[in-house]
Amino acid sequence: MMTKNKKLNIVFMGTPEFAVASLEKIFLSSHNLLAVVTVPDKPAGRGKKLKPSEVKNFALAHNIPLLQPEKMKDPNFYDSLKILNADLFVVVAFRMLPESIWTMPSIGTFNLHASILPQYRGAAPINHAIINGEKKTGVTTFFIDKEIDTGKIIMQQEIEILNDDDAGIIHDRLMNIGAQLVMSTIDSIAKENLILISQSDKISEETKLNSAPKIFKQDCKINWNKPAKDILNLIRGLSPYPAAFSVLKLEDNKKFVLKIFKAKISKMKENKREVGSIISDNDNFICVVCENEMIEILELQLEGKKRLSTKDFLHGFRKISNSSLELS
Repeated sequence: MMTKNKKLNIVFMGTPEFAVASLEKIFLSSHNLLAVVTVPDKPAGRGKKLKPSEVKNFALAHNIPLLQPEKMKDPNFYDSLKILNADLFVVVAFRMLPESIWTMPSIGTFNLHASILPQYRGAAPINHAIINGEKKTGVTTFFIDKEIDTGKIIMQQEIEILNDDDAGIIHDRLMNIGAQLVMSTIDSIAKENLILISQSDKISEETKLNSAPKIFKQDCKINWNKPAKDILNLIRGLSPYPAAFSVLKLEDNKKFVLKIFKAKISKMKENKREVGSIISDNDNFICVVCENEMIEILELQLEGKKRLSTKDFLHGFRKISNSSLELS
């Protein structure tokens, strides 16, 4: 049996900025951070120069031993992990692990997931929660099991999703709250006072389980035939990345991809124009006719240009009234 309040030997696995907050908490704690595992550097930008992950940047800045396996089943990677003799692996925003890896530590491997499990299992929980109009979300730590995001729950913390929140805002809030939950989880594991909850205990015959699959480009195109509220939730759920988009059709039949980052339900009354029609004074506002209301676009980006407020966009663009957006 482990002694109470033992300092744990930990290996951390993660990739993006979301994971760095948790990594920093562990690094600054009394526990022993043995190594960091992240993805190999990837080509990025016009020059396709190799770019390290945010987790790698943190590890290098703080002289933490670093592993970047091309394949998780690489025998050399397995041996490098095994020799560390870690008590615990902590995973935040990383790739799927083979069973030979997540079963390696004496205590096990836990993951931080950006939803209140069992809801929104999958790769994009923040986006899908907002797209579906949820009023609450949160973070969960759970021990990794054979099926994705199904292991026993260790801890959870819930937050509200406010009407003006987008995916970027919720990402940052959950990043920080999640980092605190990761440390609380580690400390509770060290003290051996965990109460684990099976996800099946939170599911009844009446429970509707929402999933959070990876988002592809086709999922980001706006269907203006849908109710304005649903369109607004899609815009919020995909902002700032990968961003909801539509195709702008000008009077001369030229077409441009238009990303929309921020919008609101317009107070203007729908004037019986066709769905997808643009109403604008060509100076201060752009509204789009939807099925039952109108949406006012507040921040947008024309392909190849910068993200702008609607007012700045109109000052630099040709007359946009009498243009329209492709319905779907």
